[in-house]
Amino acid sequence: MSVLDSNVLFALPQSSFPPLAVGFFGLGTGYLIYGTQELFDYPKRDERVDLATGVWGIWMPGFMQFITGTYLFLGLTLFGTFTGSPALYMAALAFTAYGVHWFALGWIRLRRADARANIGMTVAFLLISILGIIVFFKVGDDPVGGLFIGLACVYAAEFFETLGPDAPRLSAPGGRATGFFHLGTGLWLMYLVFAVALNFILKYTLPL
Repeated sequence: MSVLDSNVLFALPQSSFPPLAVGFFGLGTGYLIYGTQELFDYPKRDERVDLATGVWGIWMPGFMQFITGTYLFLGLTLFGTFTGSPALYMAALAFTAYGVHWFALGWIRLRRADARANIGMTVAFLLISILGIIVFFKVGDDPVGGLFIGLACVYAAEFFETLGPDAPRLSAPGGRATGFFHLGTGLWLMYLVFAVALNFILKYTLPL
């Protein structure tokens, strides 16, 4: 480790091991927890269930994605650790943004606050999901591009769910659809966790 110049503080060894599996696992776990409750109404929502799911939301999809995005950005911008694919910039952006927004989602659930305020968020995160689709399919990373299709479906459904008591005919099926896409995307995230870990550790060649 050495000081390089006024623009780069440290020169660290380059790494072929970005912490992608950490972010995938955190988001996937959160989606499986929330999707089960949303689609099957199990466990039925009450104050205790909202407290539990809120805590899970803050720590798993929230903290684990945020730390992954921060780690990637530091490696890409300050320390030169990750110099492989420019698409890692999109991964860093997505993990950071999704992580912070899960801090908010978990806290809203925990405090039983009015989720109708989330409607603008669903538009913003639908757009960043579309951006991810464009980037990852363009660079030939179809499995991660498919993940962003799942994410786009989540936020399209959640747009209607957030209408809440103002439009119950839309919010109720929107909530079920959100749960369906949470579960489907959560299972795909678990595949990505396996693919990253097995490819890095055991030199498998699973699509990723």
